[in-house]
Amino acid sequence: MASLLPSLPATVWALLLLAAFFVGVSKTALPGINTISIAIFAAVMPAKESTGALLVLLIVGDIFALWSYRKHADLKALIKLIPAVVAGLILGALFLWLADDGSVQRVIGVILLLVVAVTLWQRYRKSGEPSDKAAAVARVGYGSLGGFTTMVANAGGPVMSLYFLASKFSVKTFLGTAAWFFAIINLAKLPFSIGLGLITPESLVLDLVLVPGLIVGAFLGRWVAHRIKQEVFEIAVLVLTVAGAIYLLF
Repeated sequence: MASLLPSLPATVWALLLLAAFFVGVSKTALPGINTISIAIFAAVMPAKESTGALLVLLIVGDIFALWSYRKHADLKALIKLIPAVVAGLILGALFLWLADDGSVQRVIGVILLLVVAVTLWQRYRKSGEPSDKAAAVARVGYGSLGGFTTMVANAGGPVMSLYFLASKFSVKTFLGTAAWFFAIINLAKLPFSIGLGLITPESLVLDLVLVPGLIVGAFLGRWVAHRIKQEVFEIAVLVLTVAGAIYLLF
């Protein structure tokens, strides 16, 4: 196994451990902070290869998220999202096959900024509860974009966070619904990622070394989630999403 371990400078290992730590925090407290992990992995690895290495860590993080919040999910909301998300995953796989690394990052950045703008507009305009038609349009829009972005750059977290935010979930319902959503989606992405050659024995050994950092982040996230106020949580999700989108765009 040692022969498969990549030879990296100490500073790079420190950055990757920090990224793994943020994966843990994102899974149990602040989903938007995962964009920092995406940025770090993309900075020290080719963008496409980084998605495969990060995906395995995300799946490990999903285990902690389900352990923490599995009973709080809105499963009906998840079931309604399935068709749009599947379509997004397929489109994302095709795009990833055809696009170069720079295109992947810029497209995700533009999508996130547009989704933030729409979410803020819907959230703060003066209106009553959305109609059934509007709710269906939102499911298709967010679901397909969530599937697309999670396939091409593991960046579905910010998109779906905005959808769950627009659904006005409480903190624990938000985290529980997100836990089930990404546990299912990330497992569904494995065949695509393996088929595209994004997951290798070397990346698996790398992930194994980084798991302790993720575990620390997951437990810290649980501590934060039990204490954070609803309004602070919602502001943090929006701010982290915008910051991640700007980074990916530029």
